[in-house]
Amino acid sequence: MLNHIVIMGRLARDPELRRTQSGVPVASFRLAVDRDFKDKNTGERGTDWIDVVAWRATGEFVSRYFTKGRMAVVEGRLQMRDWTDKEGNKRTSAEVVADNVYFGDSRRDGDGYSPSYSGGQGSYSAPAPRSDPFGGYGAPPADGDQFAELSTDDGNLPF
Repeated sequence: MLNHIVIMGRLARDPELRRTQSGVPVASFRLAVDRDFKDKNTGERGTDWIDVVAWRATGEFVSRYFTKGRMAVVEGRLQMRDWTDKEGNKRTSAEVVADNVYFGDSRRDGDGYSPSYSGGQGSYSAPAPRSDPFGGYGAPPADGDQFAELSTDDGNLPF
């Protein structure tokens, strides 16, 4: 069976980090995900409010780097959970259990550093600075023009 979901939206509030009795970290947050279509009557896009749970290092990463309003991309699985409310009524909730969480926007202070955490990978990562930002095709001309003539054209473009 296949249960894989990818959603992208903005955090509705700051993530809440808790720990289980055995000390395992778990972060919970809610994403506001806009629908792809507009309502016929109002002309506005609807929004789905989706609960997300991130465990262990992924949860710690989310609680450290994400805040209300940040765009997040979440990969994971959909999980249905049965529970009983205070009045004794049986309820069912849907939530996404996150495997990977990525930034969906750039950092607001503009420093270009954008960490991500992939739970399956087991490590934090950030884009490595390139030693040659022109991809081996030489430096820009000295006059400040950001375009450079290619010295050799092998027919393979760098993009």
